[in-house]
Amino acid sequence: MSGIASYSALRYVQPLREGGSLPAIVDTEAGLFVAKFRGAGQGPRSLIAELIVGELARALDFPVPELAIIQVDSVFGRTEPDPEIQDLLRASQGVNIGLRYLDGAFNFDGYAAGELIDAEFAANLVWLDAFLTNPDRTHRNPNLLIWQRTPWLIDHGAALYAHHQWGSVDEARTRSAFPIIKDHVLLTRASDIAAADARLAPRITPDLIAQVLETVPDTLLLDPVIRDEFESGAAARARYVEYLNTRISAPRNFIDEAVRAQELRVNEPIQRRGARR
Repeated sequence: MSGIASYSALRYVQPLREGGSLPAIVDTEAGLFVAKFRGAGQGPRSLIAELIVGELARALDFPVPELAIIQVDSVFGRTEPDPEIQDLLRASQGVNIGLRYLDGAFNFDGYAAGELIDAEFAANLVWLDAFLTNPDRTHRNPNLLIWQRTPWLIDHGAALYAHHQWGSVDEARTRSAFPIIKDHVLLTRASDIAAADARLAPRITPDLIAQVLETVPDTLLLDPVIRDEFESGAAARARYVEYLNTRISAPRNFIDEAVRAQELRVNEPIQRRGARR
């Protein structure tokens, strides 16, 4: 696995006022990226999750926009008139994360683009999100873009939510099921989720996990907001590696939960609206 490229933010192009993280389109020497800022309310952990989940997904051949380190210097965005954005950029100097901007992409909608997602892709994605505890792939907020007639995975900052409370994450919690999978946007479109597990789990090897964690900069792992959690970047990486290796090893309770949730959803009676009077 190659390392993550690093680019300088040259021009603040446009804020994307979606959610609470205030991402923005920024121009770099390598073109446009959607930047996620370390100083946003979700903090450095969301950027760590963005990198880890994005790179694991890419290793499993999911379409993910190119991820990059976006360096923000002290003068970047100084002409931006919005004081909230000015404060955000001041708090985000240094390392941030960007995803390649997919010009012309649109948000996935099952009615408009459902035919572009086949059942095996859906099963693979349900598996991935259950493994990495991603609650943010729902009908309300699918975090899927359609670009060039292909679904692309975006916005994984809410995943890996165990890392918000490492002190309480023992083996039982690491291996816990993921009940929120019942709300996954592709759950009823998915084919056999157990078969997806058989396809994908063997590919999540200890070597792959270690390589992905090496792409996460110490600057994020030791950000002042979370600095007291670990004494070094190596110690932080070791904790993520331990968590992911334990979660992917059998028994994988998240698979049983996903299969059960799918069966319940598929067998739900159709809710019909009452006739208007």
